[in-house]
Amino acid sequence: MMTIAILGAALCTALLLLWPRLSGAPLWRATITPLASIIGSGFLVLGPILESAYGIWAPAVMAALCLGAWLFGAAVRANIARRAKGPRSAAEERLETLASWALAFAYVISVAYYLNLFGAFGTRLTPWNDPLHAKLLTSAMLLIVLAVGWTRGFGALERMEQVAVGLKLAIIAGLLAGLVLYFAGKLEESALLSNPPGVSGWAALSLGFGLIVTVQGFETTRYLGAEYTAPIRIRAMKLAQALSAAIYMAYIGLIAYVFPPGTGDQSETAIIGLMGLVAPILPLMLTAAALAAQFSAAVADTGGAGGLVEELTRRRIRVRSAYALLVALGLVLTWTLDVFEIIAFASRAFALYYALQSGIAALAARAEARRGTALAFEALALLGLVIAVFGAPVE
Repeated sequence: MMTIAILGAALCTALLLLWPRLSGAPLWRATITPLASIIGSGFLVLGPILESAYGIWAPAVMAALCLGAWLFGAAVRANIARRAKGPRSAAEERLETLASWALAFAYVISVAYYLNLFGAFGTRLTPWNDPLHAKLLTSAMLLIVLAVGWTRGFGALERMEQVAVGLKLAIIAGLLAGLVLYFAGKLEESALLSNPPGVSGWAALSLGFGLIVTVQGFETTRYLGAEYTAPIRIRAMKLAQALSAAIYMAYIGLIAYVFPPGTGDQSETAIIGLMGLVAPILPLMLTAAALAAQFSAAVADTGGAGGLVEELTRRRIRVRSAYALLVALGLVLTWTLDVFEIIAFASRAFALYYALQSGIAALAARAEARRGTALAFEALALLGLVIAVFGAPVE
């Protein structure tokens, strides 16, 4: 019964995503890119982390992360609208250049994050499930990304990225269906749990700062201007953030009260073990989704970082050289840090980008004499800087 429900939900979602009236709609096409990014890698690692660290308060922490993402998204949306009106001030353009450099750096770290998850999930169900083999697989994938980007560019992989998005969303739908049934069974048995939090105080707050990357991805709408108008991109970001928040809240709400403390391991692939308790088919489905999603996300961010660096250096650093620098740094991160440390570094880098975007929005609001709005964006910029400084990894 459980397996049928999981496969049925995944199949129905896949068919819905293939429905021409949906897949061909401009708003949905603009929404897919940020939606897939927001609920990509974060979905794989976030559930076990929040359940273990925050216990009964995990849904509240998830809500706070979604709220923070929405507020930072408001700054990016304001900048999309402002840019569409015409030329901006010199100060805004200077901050935009700094933000672009911050985003390029964040992309570099996120590629290491994605491919380290690829390595961990790729070895999880094999006899070589250990950190050394995971890092070796990650290193091999980094070199493959470099080889493809250097010799052919990433155009050949764009179709795979589109397929990976649909596969990931369909499998997430199946996972949620399985969790609903599992939660309902525990509720019927009066076996729901109220787990105490594993961290508190400043440690809990700084850990939350270090998880902002798990709800990152909405900013990709900012860079779709060649394909979509500003109003479409603003609506698409709102829709992507609303849908991802609903998915995340359902996911964390279902997972937070059904597993006793200490269930599963404390690794980045802990979700595989937990979902194996729900249904035997879920580990295989999640592994397939993880491998496809992490590789496609790494390809997308490698291309984005290379293009940004070439543009920002006025082609003094060509895109292929940027790929080589990115892969070199990715290899350093892979062999010197664990995945949770890379997640925290990525969170800090994206928080700096969001702080700069909030600063740009504040300057625009000041120029338009909207003092209250400017103060709100300035406070948001300060929050981004605090997260960039104090975000902490999972211990």
